Amino acid sequence: MLLDERRQRILDQLAKHGQSVKDLSHGLGVSESTIRRDLTFLEQDGRLKRKYGGAMLTQGNRADTTDSGKQDRVVEATDAQMQLWERMAKAAADMVQDGSVIILDVAPEAALIARNLRGHKVTIITSNLAVLDQVRDDEAVDLVLIGGALRHHHNSLVGPLAERMIADVAADLMFLCCTGVRGNAVVDNMAVEAPIRQGFIKASQQTVLLADESKFPGTGSFKLCSLADLDALVTTSGTGKGIQDSFAKEGKKVVVV
Repeated sequence: MLLDERRQRILDQLAKHGQSVKDLSHGLGVSESTIRRDLTFLEQDGRLKRKYGGAMLTQGNRADTTDSGKQDRVVEATDAQMQLWERMAKAAADMVQDGSVIILDVAPEAALIARNLRGHKVTIITSNLAVLDQVRDDEAVDLVLIGGALRHHHNSLVGPLAERMIADVAADLMFLCCTGVRGNAVVDNMAVEAPIRQGFIKASQQTVLLADESKFPGTGSFKLCSLADLDALVTTSGTGKGIQDSFAKEGKKVVVV
């Protein structure tokens, strides 16, 4: 078992309830000393809290690292937010040329882009089941679904299997979503989704960031990429002129909806 995979499985187990070192060692088939080293690393990374004989997730990390959240982020969006996303999705889809291979990430906004691409001769690569729902019956769209562990309440496939599959794909364009743009970094608040997005960025020749005005600075502490890794920005009119200008000065296309 790979190191990162083992540590993710430790977090998955802790999300259910507190675990002893002995329980984790038995469940993962490694020595107790190996588990202790992993717990020390994860505690230093702020992902869990050591306690006598075992560990538990720190408050606030449970929803970020597992499928414990019971609400879908699309459901949580207000009508005004959905209208912004729909305008951004339309602008994003307008950037896609027929014959392109594009990547849609695990964010709820991606399904809106897929809806706008129905009837277009494109290839979509995704691990987002909401995207699958939008184009499953569209013969014009070729869909490549990246497998992995299902997050029931987030409509996404994640984990080490998904990450390994992403390493074997290549795309012309990726549409990247996030929860914040802080300083020079594009960030997200879902630890389990960050490696998926990072892999998709590496697999794409160009990356377009979809970030409405609320994402500047937004929230999140897991870095997806730097601003230098982006090729274009799709945003909303409430985003500061200074932010728009900073992207434009770097030669990046800016689309305001």
